[in-house]
Amino acid sequence: MLWLTGGPGCSVLTGLAYEIGPLSFDVNGYVDGLPKLVYNQHSWTKVCNIIFLDSPVGAGFSYSDTEQGYISSDTKAVDQILIFLREWLDEHPEFMSNPLYIAGDSYSGKIVPTVTSEIARGNLLFHGKEDGREQNFNLKGYVVGNPVTDFDFDGPSRIPFAHGMGIISDEIYESYKKSCSVGDNSHQSIECINSLYAIQECLKGICPNHVLEPLCAFASPHAHKMETKPKLNSGTREMLQLQEYTADAELHLSEISLQCRTAGYIMSSIWANNASVREALGIHKGTVPSWSRCNYYIPYNSDIPSTVKYHLNVTTKGYRSLVYSGDHDMVVPYIGTQAWIKALNFSIVDRWRPWFVDGQVAGFTRSYSNNLTFATVKGGGHTAPEYMPRQCFAMFERWVSGDPL
Repeated sequence: MLWLTGGPGCSVLTGLAYEIGPLSFDVNGYVDGLPKLVYNQHSWTKVCNIIFLDSPVGAGFSYSDTEQGYISSDTKAVDQILIFLREWLDEHPEFMSNPLYIAGDSYSGKIVPTVTSEIARGNLLFHGKEDGREQNFNLKGYVVGNPVTDFDFDGPSRIPFAHGMGIISDEIYESYKKSCSVGDNSHQSIECINSLYAIQECLKGICPNHVLEPLCAFASPHAHKMETKPKLNSGTREMLQLQEYTADAELHLSEISLQCRTAGYIMSSIWANNASVREALGIHKGTVPSWSRCNYYIPYNSDIPSTVKYHLNVTTKGYRSLVYSGDHDMVVPYIGTQAWIKALNFSIVDRWRPWFVDGQVAGFTRSYSNNLTFATVKGGGHTAPEYMPRQCFAMFERWVSGDPL
């Protein structure tokens, strides 16, 4: 399995150390100095080999020899990932026959289905070193978690999600539905603007990554922040940009409560910028002066507005897919994810039902034709494995083995 992290610009060490990899940081036992690594018993590497890839160029320890090389986009990232996969398998032909899955979460919801679609179309042939024949990968499917897919689905879903969570009142929600016409952001009424402003006021103190967690100190010059007052032509899109906990703050651990998830994020910067760690990892000196968990300085163009058609392309060819959402995530709410899945117009094979881990409800799931499985992870945020690692491991282990959740 190839695993990609979101951002765009976040290091895949995020996926490895905080989500599905075999190692994590000992946050609770940290005193000073180099953070200790501990074994993650819920690592997805128990059931498959995983390549954790930093992408686009400039994320993590990846680098370019030229300034031009850092200029990136969705489509450029996809092309470079395909080149990487081809060359990696050329170097490691013993893995050619292995079942291949493309996977990732958050912003990589734009990248994963696109890469998968290109492979499914046969656009990634490589030459076997032994016989020189052109072959395609043994692609089996893909996995996306809390996936950014299409703002027309993802963005508007935050409001019904917030209403369902009791964050905004019935009156505010009804006023919004009545006064704000979906899809028309250029000519909004005063009533609509007032509704959006009321919603914004309610969301101010809520942590969007997980609505039950504290909203902790976390600053970034490039993070999205809500406008203090809505403009007449701003529209729902701009009104509902949320602060995500993805960048690295210019803060020290002493300034952040250990109850805050961001304290654990700072561990990765301390660790990755340690000279002995860099030497052990074989990082070329002078290439990445300062490692950051998320690099928002990459010149990046989001040129794939929607990946719904790529999901459709891949699934209608019979490849398996797992789409999961943490049900407390307000960055990419499960409501929007369910909406674009519904837009695929697949018939329902297995109706909505709970799935269980150790006798307890771990979430809810539904299966569709064309081998598509959707699941919520109860108590999960953005992204689900970080909050509910045991449940997410059980979900993935069952799915990749071909068993029902």
